[in-house]
Parts: sequence; C-alpha cells; structure tokens
Amino acid sequence: MSSDFLALALPYVQGLSPYVPGKPIDELARELAIDPADIVKLASNENPLGPSAKVCTAVVEALTELTRYPDGSGFALKQKLAERYAVEPTQVTLGNGSNDVLELVARAWLAPGRNAVFSEHAFAVYPIATLAAGAECRQVPAKNYGHDLEAMAAAIDSNTRVVFIANPNNPTGTWFNQAALNAFLAKVPDNVLVVLDEAYIEYAADSDLPDGMAYLSRYPNLLVSRTFSKAYGLAALRVGYAVSSAAIADVLNRVRQPFNVNSLALVAACAALDDAEYLERSRTLNSQGMQQLEEGFKRLGLSWIPSRGNFIAVDFQRDAAAINQALLAQGVIVRPVAGYGMPTFLRISIGTAEENQRFLDALTLVLQQV
Repeated sequence: MSSDFLALALPYVQGLSPYVPGKPIDELARELAIDPADIVKLASNENPLGPSAKVCTAVVEALTELTRYPDGSGFALKQKLAERYAVEPTQVTLGNGSNDVLELVARAWLAPGRNAVFSEHAFAVYPIATLAAGAECRQVPAKNYGHDLEAMAAAIDSNTRVVFIANPNNPTGTWFNQAALNAFLAKVPDNVLVVLDEAYIEYAADSDLPDGMAYLSRYPNLLVSRTFSKAYGLAALRVGYAVSSAAIADVLNRVRQPFNVNSLALVAACAALDDAEYLERSRTLNSQGMQQLEEGFKRLGLSWIPSRGNFIAVDFQRDAAAINQALLAQGVIVRPVAGYGMPTFLRISIGTAEENQRFLDALTLVLQQV
C-alpha cells in the first residue's frame, strides 16, 4: 500500500501548482502530427536570432572539458560582470537562470511568519518561491496592468522581508521610470530586501527605464537580477546573475548549490558579453518586430499593452482560450496568461519578420472562425 506523499509534504508545498512553461515545438508536433518545421513558437520570449557565432565557437572549444566540474566560483564570468558594472566580484551571484537567484532569495530570507510583496500580473516565480518557503504572499493590485509602486510600499509591514519588482514586467511588458523607482526605494525600510528583476532590461536601452545598477551604491538593500536567456540568446544554457552588496551576496552563496552554473553556460555567457554586435541586432530585430505586431493588431481592431520587453500582450476582450487552441491547430504557439489573472489576453513573443507574419496571418484566419 503506497503512501500519500502529497499529504506528507509540507502544507504550503501541497498548495503549490507546478510552473507551466510555454508549449515546446516537439510536443505540439506529437499532439497534432504536424511537421516541427511548420511550427512557429512565439511563447517563451526566446531570442529568434539563434545563438551568437562567438558563443557557438566558445561552447565548441569547451566541449573537451566535459569530464571536469565547472568553476564553482564562476571566476571569469564574475570578473567580466564586475568590470561591466563597475562593482566588485564579491557583489555578483551567479544562478542557473535568474529564476535560481529568485529562489535563493526566498530560501535565505523567507519562512513561515514572514511575507513577500509583489504585484498582481507579475512573474509566476515570485509567488511560487514565496509559498515554497512557507511565507505569505502579499499581492498588490496592479495599476493599468503594471506595478503600483506606491501601494506596494504601503503593503510592507514588520514581517516583510522581500519585495519583488520587475522592470519591464513579464507578462505585461509594463515599466516604471526613474522618478517612480526613486520614490519607491526611498520608502522601503532598510531591513527589507528589494529584488529588482531586470530580465528584459537590455531591450529597453535608450529609454526612460532606470538602470538598476546605478542604484546599488545608494541602497544596500537592493539586489538587481538579470539573465542571459533573453537578449543574449542563451535560454537553453540557463545562466543568470544578481548584483547586490557584498553582504547580500555572501548570504546567497551560503544557500547556493555547488556548481549551479554549468561550464558551457559560463563560457557562453563570457562570449556573449563580448558580442556587442549581436546584442544590437537583437534590439533592432525586436524593435522592428514590435512595430510589425502592433500594426497588425491595429489592422485587426485589437488592443494591446505597450511593452518594453521582447513580447506583447494582446487583449481579445473575451476568453482567449479558444483563440489559443485555434492558433495551435494552425501550428502557431503563443502564451496564454489566464494564470496571471489575464484570461482575455495572449502574450506573443517577438519573432523574426517571417514568424511574426505567420502569426498575424494565422490570427486573421482564426478570428474569422472563432
């Protein structure tokens, strides 16, 4: 007779639902007997350029060392990041994607009797990490689908240990400016850790978004998390990082798993930082693709949330589930966001011009049928 292991799990773990990622191409191909080559995936905010040639060369050269453990300290990558942001290597924490950094924060500072504050329509990992630590989720209602920073500051109490804010935010693409961030940080108590999630910040270059790195010297309770999965095109290798005070990084390293970033990811990230041309191409393609989709939505009479990420959330003014299913039947994968409290929206990642057009053509057909 087998045991009920769910019942044996911690009560706050029992209430969790697994994170649901974007549907893989191979999965849809199996389900609908479609040739994978005929499927367009615009669901996971991946970089449509493919990897940088410099990254590919670096990864191939590192293959001969697969029998060796990675550098557990990530020395070379930390040095590059420290030089890039004019900080000390002791201020850098590496993660298996920036998700890993968020989990480390929760493991180190959250527990039963404590709480974390975050916004409605924010990244799903914030509540997952908080609940997995047994802490209380304080979800603050969104303002125009974005962060209401004033209300979030007001939600902080004596049991708050972490506030998660994202700029730009996923899945809405909304953002806040320097004045809003200045006002917010000035209100947060010194003993509350502010996690500024900038996973998409590279796409917002030359805009009114603040650079979180510029605030670190003024706010010792600030941690800035970033990733190589988006603009740098390394989603498959899972490498992210945080920059904070050395004191915060020291705590994170106490709970960080050994070798949490693999060797190929480390060398790829170093090569990616050196490829400025690839990053600029990524930004240009994203800007052009965003304009292409916005123009397409306008022709179709649809509304959307303006975005500073590499994705855009479009509103169908009705339950979008049927539209999503019809797009899947056309071989087009996008992202339902009903789980984020946005059942009438679908989130579309920016692809190549051809992929974007394939999506718009499929959507035009689907809207005539559904």
